[in-house]
Amino acid sequence: MEKDKIYEILAKEIDLNNIKKDEEMKKHTSFKIGGKADILITIKNTKDLIYVLKIANEYNIPLTVIGNGTNLLVKDNGIRGIVIKIDIDGIQIEKNENSAIIKLGAGVKNAILAQNLLKEQIAGFEFASGIPGTIGGAVYMNAGAYGGEMKNIVKDVTYMEKNLSVHTITNSQCEFDYRHSIFSNKDVIITNVTIELPYGKAEEIKQKMDENLQSRKEKQPIEMPSAGSTFKRGTDFITAKLIDECGLKGYKVGGAEVSTKHAGFVVNTGSATAQDVINLVEHIKKVVLERCSKNIELEIKIIGE
Repeated sequence: MEKDKIYEILAKEIDLNNIKKDEEMKKHTSFKIGGKADILITIKNTKDLIYVLKIANEYNIPLTVIGNGTNLLVKDNGIRGIVIKIDIDGIQIEKNENSAIIKLGAGVKNAILAQNLLKEQIAGFEFASGIPGTIGGAVYMNAGAYGGEMKNIVKDVTYMEKNLSVHTITNSQCEFDYRHSIFSNKDVIITNVTIELPYGKAEEIKQKMDENLQSRKEKQPIEMPSAGSTFKRGTDFITAKLIDECGLKGYKVGGAEVSTKHAGFVVNTGSATAQDVINLVEHIKKVVLERCSKNIELEIKIIGE
């Protein structure tokens, strides 16, 4: 179906402010790279999500789901069909005697949540306060930093299948592993997340958050567009260390570069295409395999065509 027709059908129910046609995906990724999406819809609630899924099912339109685009590389020819960007908001805090139960929309930004929890003197989320992106994205990949991981705080996760059925699963059913969850292999959409956290002292929580932020500023190229850590850690090696030992810091392909600050990050120096990043990544993998006999895996997700 023509994108104009898809747009017309969707516009009957969706706020026009939340639908974009021929939208450049570089506006929606932290890499600042990516071709055009035929249609991009920002989903603010489950009612809109249900409508979009119904239309996609009825007319057999390809559907791609993204969060805040912080762990994503979109290819240069963009994405066909509909891209839905999950921006379901909402933070509900229920305080019990020993812990707080926090119910969240999947589109809640980690940084905003961290500030809310600080005000309420709720501890345990400091590790994620500097992780870019949303809580839904963090659950999807079991994001972690500074000794913490989502698997340690998630109580349950609600998701919708593309056939519109809704399920809520517990932490143990999420099959959390290093940078992995059951959602990594499922074609479903996380809509809500519940986490459970202990109480703490505001000054101690803030100190940890500040220390983590300072560490990020010193060690990571957060001033440059990237998708965060490009490669997963190995089971018996630190990938960034191997890349550094191979002399690849500062190595460039087009506008893509191995960060001179942290070898585990590929950054966009300003003019990088997705193909530049892909070519650089392939070169890094080849060199590390040849010199260190180690296969390294991507942590970022590549989508589009």
